[in-house]
Amino acid sequence: MNPRHEHWMGLALEHARSAAAEGEVPVGAVVVKDGQLIATGRNAPIATHDPTAHAEVVALREAAKVLGNYRLEGCTLYVTLEPCSMCSGAMLHARLDAVVFGAPDPRTGVAGSVMNLFANTQLNHQTQVVGGVMAKDCAQLLKDFFKPKRMNNDPIREDALRTPDAAFAALPDYPWQPHYVSDLPSINGLRMHYLDEGPRDAPVTWLCLHGNPAWSYLYRHMIPVWLAAGHRVVAPDMVGFGKSDKPKKDSFHRFETHRQALLDFIDRLDLQGVNLVVQDWGGILGLTLPMAAPQRYQSLLVMNTTLATGEQPLSPGFLAWRDWCQSQPQFDVGKLFLRGNPSMSAAQAAAYNAPFPDKGFRAALRAFPPMVPEFVDSEGAAISRQALAFWRDEWQGRSFMAIGQQDPVLGEPVMRQLQQCIRGCPEPMLLPHAGHFVQEQGRAIAEAAVRHLG
Repeated sequence: MNPRHEHWMGLALEHARSAAAEGEVPVGAVVVKDGQLIATGRNAPIATHDPTAHAEVVALREAAKVLGNYRLEGCTLYVTLEPCSMCSGAMLHARLDAVVFGAPDPRTGVAGSVMNLFANTQLNHQTQVVGGVMAKDCAQLLKDFFKPKRMNNDPIREDALRTPDAAFAALPDYPWQPHYVSDLPSINGLRMHYLDEGPRDAPVTWLCLHGNPAWSYLYRHMIPVWLAAGHRVVAPDMVGFGKSDKPKKDSFHRFETHRQALLDFIDRLDLQGVNLVVQDWGGILGLTLPMAAPQRYQSLLVMNTTLATGEQPLSPGFLAWRDWCQSQPQFDVGKLFLRGNPSMSAAQAAAYNAPFPDKGFRAALRAFPPMVPEFVDSEGAAISRQALAFWRDEWQGRSFMAIGQQDPVLGEPVMRQLQQCIRGCPEPMLLPHAGHFVQEQGRAIAEAAVRHLG
C-alpha cells in the first residue's frame, strides 16, 4: 500500500469521525495538491439542510476557493467511501487528476460498484481512480455508526437518532425500567420512551409531562411519593428528549405534532383517572389535552407554565431566553439546571445532559423556544385559546398549583394570571427558593398534591 495514500486517507478518516460525532453518516474527504493539504470536508447534509453537502462536494468547494479556480487540475481527492454519481460528476467537472477512496459502496458507488463513471471514455475528462485504501478501517467506521440501528429490534427511522443506552447507565435516583411505544400514528414509527410505575388498576394515574430541555428524570423526587400512596405514575419523554428518538431536523418539531403525539400516547395506554402534572412545555402542550377527552382527567397539578394564546406579547424574560438559546446552541443543559438548583450534585446535573451526547441530538432544544406561539395566528395559539376557555368555563376537576418564585420567566406573576383562568384553582403553594424547574424541590409538592388531590 502506498504510504502517501494511507497518510491522507487517515486524515480523511478523522473528518469522517467528526461527521459521526455530529450525527451525520461518517464520510470524510481531503484534497491534496503538490503534496500539500488544501481542503477538507465531511458529510453535513443534515446540519446544513443541503442534499449536496457530501464530504467530497464540501472539500471540492473549499479547494476551489483556495485556488481561486473551479478547475482543480493537479489535485487528488481522498474520500473514505466510494463516491456517488453526484460527487463523481463534480470531480469530473472540476478536472480532478485522481480520486482515492476507501470502502466500496455497493448501493450507490459509481467508481466500480454500481457502475464506473470514471471509465467512460466518451466523457471529455478522465480522472484516475484508486480504490480500497484503508478500506477495512473506513468500512468499520460505517458499520459502527449503523450497528445500533440494525441490531435494535425496534428499528430507528433514517431521519432520527437514538441516544445509546450506555448514556443512561447508573443515573442517580432514577431506578425505573424503560417502556417504549413506537406505533403512535402522529410520529410514524418514532419510538417514545415512558416510565410506567405502580398498579395498572390504581384509582389515580399521575401523568407527568416535562418541558424543554428536561425529560422524565425531572420527576424523580415526586414519583416515589405517589407510588407510596398506591398510585400509578406515567412519565413520557417527548420525542426529541430523554430516551425517546430524536429527529435530526429542527423542522420536525411543531406544536401540533407534539400535541397530537401526547394525545395518541394517552389513547394508546388508555389512561383513566388522570391527575395531570405539567410544567414548562409540559403545560404549554399539556393544558390543551384534557378538553379532547375530559372523562379521562380528574385533577390538575400545575407548576411554572402558561398557555401561549398569542393574545399577549411574550415576556421580556422569555424573549431573552429564546435569544440566548439561539446564540448558545451548545449550552450545557446540566449547568442550566445547576444555576437554579445549586444543591444538585454533579451526577444529577450530568443526567440532564445524558440524552444529548452531541449537537446532532439537540434539534428539539433548538426548535422548542421559537415554537412558543407568539401571535394570534401562530401554530398552537388557536388551540391554546380554546384550552383557556375550557379551564375557565368547563373544567370540573380539582386543581393544585405550585410556584417556584425564583423563576424569571414563568414565575409568580405569570402563574397568578393562569390561576385566575383555572376554574376552582385554590391559593397556590409558594416555594420562595425554587426556580423554573420547580420539580427539583418536588417531594414537598408531591406530598401536598396527594393531600389536596388524593
